[in-house]
Amino acid sequence: MAVLAEPAIDVTDDRLAARNALVLAVAQALAGGNNTVITATTGIIGSMLAPDPALVTLPISTMVLGMWIGTLPVGMLAKAFGRRFALQTGSAFGMLSGLVSYMAVLHGSFAILLGGTFCGGLYAAAHQSYRFAAADTASPAFRPKAVSWVFAGGVFAAIIGSQLVIFTKDLLPTYLFAGTFLAQSACAALAACVLMFVRIPRPPVSQSFADGRPLSVIIRQPRFIIAVVCGVASYAMMNMVMTSAPLAMVLCNHSVNEAALGIQWHVLGMYAPSFVTGSLILRFGVRQMMALGLSMIVGAAAIGLLGIALWNFWIGLAVLGVGWNFAFISATTLVTECHDPHERNKVQAFNDFLVFGAMAIGSFSSGALLSHYGWNAVNGMVFPVILTAALLLAWGSLLRRPNPV
Repeated sequence: MAVLAEPAIDVTDDRLAARNALVLAVAQALAGGNNTVITATTGIIGSMLAPDPALVTLPISTMVLGMWIGTLPVGMLAKAFGRRFALQTGSAFGMLSGLVSYMAVLHGSFAILLGGTFCGGLYAAAHQSYRFAAADTASPAFRPKAVSWVFAGGVFAAIIGSQLVIFTKDLLPTYLFAGTFLAQSACAALAACVLMFVRIPRPPVSQSFADGRPLSVIIRQPRFIIAVVCGVASYAMMNMVMTSAPLAMVLCNHSVNEAALGIQWHVLGMYAPSFVTGSLILRFGVRQMMALGLSMIVGAAAIGLLGIALWNFWIGLAVLGVGWNFAFISATTLVTECHDPHERNKVQAFNDFLVFGAMAIGSFSSGALLSHYGWNAVNGMVFPVILTAALLLAWGSLLRRPNPV
């Protein structure tokens, strides 16, 4: 698919930002199903194909590794050729992910499955940057709403992804989930078509990825440190619990359909609040909403520790999703306040590099935690990590207080 780079002009236009946010929300609805499909299926497939029980969540961890590796290239492509080109390149990897995973199921190959989920991670690195793309032409007052509108598309991603699993898992009777991966590839192709309607001009600067202040100067800002740490903590802990949850549910004698619906409730929790999160940030403040989100993530872990009934999983996963929404949208909004327009690509890419790197560590550890220590250990890990982020957020709030006269 031929894609022309956007013209290199600088513009802040909330009408254009609103249009782009709506287009990106539709693309997010299609692209976000990629994560739901991989999360809901590959842990179960891994339990059948993995050579060691500790490796059953490795396909999901490989997806997160792809997200981590893909963040900096996505930023570089966006800098050189424009946002739309970078995002559509990601969609190509989304199509490839579904096709490779389909072949993995047909051949019963764990190694090929890892290749498919890695491509899915490269795709996720691109569609995770939709949130920053929506903010590119927005004024500071409109940015929280633009970001949250894109996340709202994830509501439909939750429904699309989980229903793809439920309705296509037995499409090819002897190959569980093979049809699901073909449907996943088709959704990525549709998302690529939708992205043709995005228009995000580039700032009038050189093509160098190193424009503006040195990155070392930008990342020393207290608000950037707070944004990154809270983004890392919220996303890494959410992903660690979510990665283990489908397999944990099956091991606790819940059905595959119940596990898929649990992920649906989780992803709905992740994205449904986005219709109001931007307004809440403007009303109560970015740091207050971040604190609320971190508190809810801890609450979700506590629900998980209370028992293994179906309601523990479903309600815990839903609360976890809402907490992630509040914390991560707030962290994203704070990142956009830390850079000038011509610095945005390198700063945003570096932020995502740190976030998804931490996610990769959490994902790789979740399988071993679940296999060797159980579901309670997975939930217990949440408390020290989120507490560290909360203490840093409190420190940042103290720094912002005016000195007494």
